[in-house]
Amino acid sequence: MTVWWAVVATCAACYALKLAGLSAPRRVLDHPGVQRFATLVPVALLAALIAVQTFGEGQGLHLDWPRTAGLGAAVVALLLRAPFLVVLAAAAVVTAALRHLLS
Repeated sequence: MTVWWAVVATCAACYALKLAGLSAPRRVLDHPGVQRFATLVPVALLAALIAVQTFGEGQGLHLDWPRTAGLGAAVVALLLRAPFLVVLAAAAVVTAALRHLLS
């Protein structure tokens, strides 16, 4: 029964946070600092997620060569201005090929 109270409290907190975001005055949202923050935060969070998924294992760091090579292939595809699906496919193919070769 205690777990359900935690779920309900989390739902209420998420709703309140969403409502607070929707209730923000336009002058706050038009501030250049807020706009810059809103532009850069998703990029930083995505980069952190990629780093953790590529180099993290459990509570420590682990260098997984196929994942690292896949990330490198994705970076090269991005530098060549490839479409997003091509970037994903390049990373997946390189990672899968190296896993197959190393196993």
